[in-house]
Formats: sequence, structure tokens, C-alpha cells
Amino acid sequence: MTMSENQRNLEAGLLLNKNRNDINECRITVVVLFSTFVSVCGSFCFGCAAGYSSVAQAGITKDLGLSVAQYSMFGSIMTFGAMFGAIFSGKVSDLIGRKGTMWFAQIFCIAGWLAIAFAKDTIWLDAGRFSTGFAVGLFSYVIPVYIAEITPKHVRGAFVFANQLMQSCGLSLYYVIGNFVHWRNLALIGLIPCVLQVVTLFFIPESPRLLGKWGLEKECTASLQLLRGEDADVSEEANTIKETMILFNEGPKSRVMDLFQRRYAPSLVIGVGLMLLQQLSGSSGIMFYVGSVFDKGGFPSSIGSMILAVIMIPKAILGLILVEKMGRRPLLLASTSGMCLCSLFLAFSFSFRSYGMLDELTPIFTCIGVVGFISSFAVGMGGLPWIIMCEIFPMNVKVSAGTLVTLANWSFSWIVAFAYNFMIEWNASGTFLIFFSICAGGIVFIYAMVPETKGRTLEDIQASLTDFLQ
Repeated sequence: MTMSENQRNLEAGLLLNKNRNDINECRITVVVLFSTFVSVCGSFCFGCAAGYSSVAQAGITKDLGLSVAQYSMFGSIMTFGAMFGAIFSGKVSDLIGRKGTMWFAQIFCIAGWLAIAFAKDTIWLDAGRFSTGFAVGLFSYVIPVYIAEITPKHVRGAFVFANQLMQSCGLSLYYVIGNFVHWRNLALIGLIPCVLQVVTLFFIPESPRLLGKWGLEKECTASLQLLRGEDADVSEEANTIKETMILFNEGPKSRVMDLFQRRYAPSLVIGVGLMLLQQLSGSSGIMFYVGSVFDKGGFPSSIGSMILAVIMIPKAILGLILVEKMGRRPLLLASTSGMCLCSLFLAFSFSFRSYGMLDELTPIFTCIGVVGFISSFAVGMGGLPWIIMCEIFPMNVKVSAGTLVTLANWSFSWIVAFAYNFMIEWNASGTFLIFFSICAGGIVFIYAMVPETKGRTLEDIQASLTDFLQ
């Protein structure tokens, strides 16, 4: 049988299954809640690492005598390490499992924090930050994918958004304690969530969809039964997973180059486009070096960090609630619009300051703009691209697609994080005008391209994407 015939059989099978994917909504069990909590401990580690570079900047620069360029390298090299983690994330998670990948990532995360805590020069600092970044690159793919594969469809978005919530918790924690704790001790504190995840991973099930992909039917059913409850009837869901995996196994094996076929073009454009928008909007730079933004605007960075710590978690919780109330697309539009307005507000604020106008109000404007931008990001754009990435790609290309999309995210995150300090020194107002323009273009992109995926099974989404090409 030729590859084209195999592909047609795959598409026909998906379309045939489409009307049988309306699996009854399952209740949320303790196992699902606990499994989600364990997985997002990795997201908390990511949040701690992202917040660390902002609050530790003054201490590290003073103690080790780093220049602006050297500290920019230290802050941004985490995203460079995440690029390498992203390259291997999809393949590793399929080879050793979602749980195994989280264990594997924690080896690098723990080693990274230890290297930073005991660093005597920039080599150890950068090596530790790179190692932590490699772990973050693995986490950024495997955590949302694992949660999407274990949760019932009617709460999938909210549970995957817990990934962003825990990142915000990690950021908030470090924004608070970073004002009082020495940077070496702060690095050691980062080990706590790492150890917690390493231990608790022993007590959660593997993804049933991955077990089905591996051909382990009994283990797949047992995992589903554990996740849905002892008295739940999981036969329909198990059969749907089994039939879908058979279709994909009989179909042609995917390669990275296969993603550039016309059939996957909409999914690829949406996935990569959202990741580029997430990073080119300036989010990495602002979060990694938020203290320097406050200082540039004349607002005390310690007070600004405390305000962010108080605001970010409620905003992330609001996003978790709204993602299933409003849907993915409206929340993305609202979040990007907020980031767009706040970037414009910051651009005007720094412009007035450069001309010696409204000097007494510029610190207040800076605080409002930064808090508004990060809050808008936390509500939607921070987590939704990862949710949509997990939903729009079929299982037969999910590894290749997830790797490519995650790599695109971290590649541009590294560019923004490295260039951010230099851009702020060059022209703060111009920097935020650039971010404003990107966010404005993002609003148009989301309105024109991004579909609504709320309340649909992963199999149904895959079938509808196939249906789109008929």
C-alpha cells in the first residue's frame, strides 16, 4: 500500500470516528487533581528560574563584578538551554514516557541550581543557568501534553492553564523573597520543588494515550480507570484511543519535513505564530529583568516586585477560570489587547521622561504599565499557546510538531531576553513601541487564524482538522 493510500485511510478513519467521540463528561477525580499538581511542580520550577534573574541581578553583579553584557548572557542563556531541551522534548517524551521525561528534566534542573548556588565565576553561573534552561525546555513540552492527555475534555483547558498558574506562583515567590534572601540561598530554595516532583512522580499514572500509542492496551485501560474512578465506565474512551492509535500506526510515520505538507499548514502556522507572538511581544525580557524596567522608570524595584507578586497569582487564577468560560480565542484576544495597550502606555511614559516631562508621574506610569502588561500576559497569552499547541496537532505528527513549535518559542525567547537590556539602554520608548506593534499585529493574527477548541476531545479536534482539508 502506498503512502498516499495509507494517508487517505488515516483521514477516512478519523472522519468515521468523529461522530463517535462525544464521550460523556467525566467527573474530576482526586487522581487527576494530584497528577496535575505533580506535573505542574515542573512549571513552578520554571517560574522560579524566570524570576531569579530579575531579583538576583544586583547581588550577582556586585559580588562577582559582572558587566551588563555578562549578566545579559547569564539571564538569557536559560532560554538558549531551553532551545536544546525543546529539540529533544518530543522524541524523549515518546521514548521514555511523560513521567520519565519529567524525571530526566529534574536531573538538569537540580544540577543547574547547585551550580548557580556555588558558582565562583561566570562559567559556573552560565553552566548552571543553561542546565536549568535545558530542563525548562523539556518541561514546556511535556507538562501541557501530559495534562491534556489525562484530563476530561470539559476541563482540559483549565487544567492545562494550571501550567501558567504555577509559573506565576514561582515568579511571585521569587519576586517576594528575592528582596530579602541572598542570591546563593535563593538558588538553593529552587531545589525544593525539584525534589518534591522527583518523589511524587512515583505516585501518578502514565498518560493513557501514550500507553495506547505504545500498544499497551491493558495498561492504557488501567491508567484510564485510575484517572476516571473505579466505578467509571472507561470502555468507550479506551476504544476511541485504541482505534485512533491503530489508524496512526497504520499510517505513514511522520518526519519533521512532513509538517510542511499542505494538510498541516493551518496547524503549523497557528502553533508557531502564537509562540512567536508570545515571545516577540517582549514578555521574556520584562519578566527576566523587571527590576531594571522599574529602575529605568524611577520606581523602586523592590516595591514593584512586591506588587507584581501580589497581582500575578490572582490574575493567573482568573485566566484558569475564564479559559473554559470565555474559550481560548476570546481570552487570547483580550490578553493580547491588554499587552498592546500597556506597551503603548510604557512607550509614552518613557518618551515623556526622556523629554523631561511629567517626571513626577513617570514612576507611577511605569508601575501601571509593567503590572498591566504582566497581568494581561498571565491571564491568557502566557498559557494559552501551550494549550492550543497540545490540541491542534494530530498524534501522528505531535512529536515533530511539538518539538518544532517549542523550539521556535525558546529560540525567539533567547533573542528577546539577550537583546532586552541593550534595547532598553538604547531607547526605552522605542523598545516598547516595537512591542506595541507586534502585539497589534498579533490581535489581527488571532482574529483571522486561531480557531476555538474549547469542549472538544483531542480525537474530535484531529478529525475536524482532517475534515477541513476535504
